[in-house]
Amino acid sequence: MDYSCIVFDTAPTGHTLRLLQFPSTLEKGLAKMMSLKSKFGGLLSQMTRLFGMDDEFGEDAILGRLEGMKDVIEQVNKQFKDPDMTTFVCVCIPEFLSLYETERLVQELAKFEIDTHNIIINQVIFDDEDVESKLLKARMKMQQKYIDQFYMLYDDFNITKLPLLPQEVTGVEALKSFSRHFLSPYQPLCKRGTVEDLERRISMLKVQISEAEAELEKLRK
Repeated sequence: MDYSCIVFDTAPTGHTLRLLQFPSTLEKGLAKMMSLKSKFGGLLSQMTRLFGMDDEFGEDAILGRLEGMKDVIEQVNKQFKDPDMTTFVCVCIPEFLSLYETERLVQELAKFEIDTHNIIINQVIFDDEDVESKLLKARMKMQQKYIDQFYMLYDDFNITKLPLLPQEVTGVEALKSFSRHFLSPYQPLCKRGTVEDLERRISMLKVQISEAEAELEKLRK
């Protein structure tokens, strides 16, 4: 496939770890089967002749397929362990269970020798305005506790925080807009109350309008 980058959106931690174990498990299984060739090769030949199977299902054909499969699995394992070709990005939310699962995943990836140095913390509640809701204040305080733990545990990782939005991110334009936060950290709006705050908000809005106008101009061309 002629792509510069391929992204796999994996299942939750337990399923992902089993998926990552599969190439190594299959490689060991194939190696075991190949080692039994000398012991049962003659029996396999007799069985194929007994049931009148053609060369397609003969001993040499089956062993050839196993050898080919083993080569592919070895190549997959090699690519998994090459940091220039493969890296794993952990996506989590600022809660206890997610922090625990992320730590478990990072430890297992280290055992598999798979590169990982990026963590995305999703659904973060930022203090965009003066928050009046007691529930939101409590959630923000709880989230901040676990965010601090993420930074303490993974001080050598690249950590990106993404905001909790009031709507779903669906559609190409919404995805493009949201994806900017991967390159430029999300900046919550300043609190109201001073001229300086309003000027900063106006400046941010002008930048967003300028970007939108540039995209519109490209579409018109």
